[in-house]
Amino acid sequence: MPLDPLLIEMLACPQDKEPLLWFEDEDLLYNPRLHRAYRVVDSIPVMLIDESVEVDDAEHERLTAKAKSGGAQETGKPPAEKSEA
Repeated sequence: MPLDPLLIEMLACPQDKEPLLWFEDEDLLYNPRLHRAYRVVDSIPVMLIDESVEVDDAEHERLTAKAKSGGAQETGKPPAEKSEA
């Protein structure tokens, strides 16, 4: 389920207070600096550090490659405006 654009703009990691990567198709918010993943349940981010999951190196590589190819949106920024064709 999609997150509200305003929420995406405001979200940050509760541990380091920096932006996260939002993988809408996986209902996952990811902190690549700390290798921590936060679940999103019914469009509600579970932003408790104790509930986050540590991501191993292989999963980190997969997620960062997916983000670099445009498969994730960075939080803390307004949504990218769509260009008119």
